[in-house]
Amino acid sequence: MNFDSLCKMIFDLCRKKSGNKLPDKEIESKIFALSKNELCSLIIDAGSIPESISHDSSEEKLFTKMTEILLAKSFQELGLKAETIKKRSGCADVIAKSVFHNYTLVADAKAFRLSRTAKNQKDFKVEAMDQWRKDNDYAVLVCPYFQYPKQTSQIFEQAITRNVLLFSWEHLYFMISNNILETEDFNLSSIWNQSKLLAPSITADKLQNNFINTQNANILKLLKLPDSKFASTLLESKRVMVNRSSREIDYWNNKLLEIRKYSRTKAIEELVAALKINEKIKAIQAYSDSLNEDCDGIK
Repeated sequence: MNFDSLCKMIFDLCRKKSGNKLPDKEIESKIFALSKNELCSLIIDAGSIPESISHDSSEEKLFTKMTEILLAKSFQELGLKAETIKKRSGCADVIAKSVFHNYTLVADAKAFRLSRTAKNQKDFKVEAMDQWRKDNDYAVLVCPYFQYPKQTSQIFEQAITRNVLLFSWEHLYFMISNNILETEDFNLSSIWNQSKLLAPSITADKLQNNFINTQNANILKLLKLPDSKFASTLLESKRVMVNRSSREIDYWNNKLLEIRKYSRTKAIEELVAALKINEKIKAIQAYSDSLNEDCDGIK
């Protein structure tokens, strides 16, 4: 299975679904059965939502669920017991437990559209991750590596003060592709505890410049792998994202060509649908009707 076939499955499942329940069981069984190489080929693309998936659609919800399942599978590949958390609000996406070292962690999977440029600290939910940790030992946020802020951001200080690991799909890809596996003699807890370990050496005025680089150096030291290998992973990720960018631009260029062929009537219909005008009228009318019903009961 590659990323394109996985996205096709998402569209096919959403077309066939009945009711509001997400058809995620089939995707979960497919992902949990993946080989290591197949998993790696999906991880490196997982942080970017395809532009062909409409905002707030069933496909987008299922894609988001798919990233949670991929994250759980990634922890399994590293030697942890992991599963997605079924509760849908007020909690992280995944819980994982060490087989050998008696610790647990919660993790959240993040994916962004390449067309979305404005992200702020609330998009990363670092403070929420601290709350979602509850009685678990560690909290891990997994985002696309190159989507972390390049300018000043509160998330770095939040990660330090709340001990939330700012991790990435690229880090997971790197570890899994290099056969990292927790064993009785090899404990990964120092990876998940990086923000606490960084706290004494990263000062407030150096957070932005040094946080990610220092964390990367620490992780590579713990894994006993050279900088050059991680640099190669980041270069590979850049190439994948450049290719994805070209494909996403092609999608919108083709959409432009399609729109330019619309008749006036079709263009108006599409605009009305895009603005959700009819839905908004119905919502306001329903609210007004409820007020009238309340008024009828007042004497």
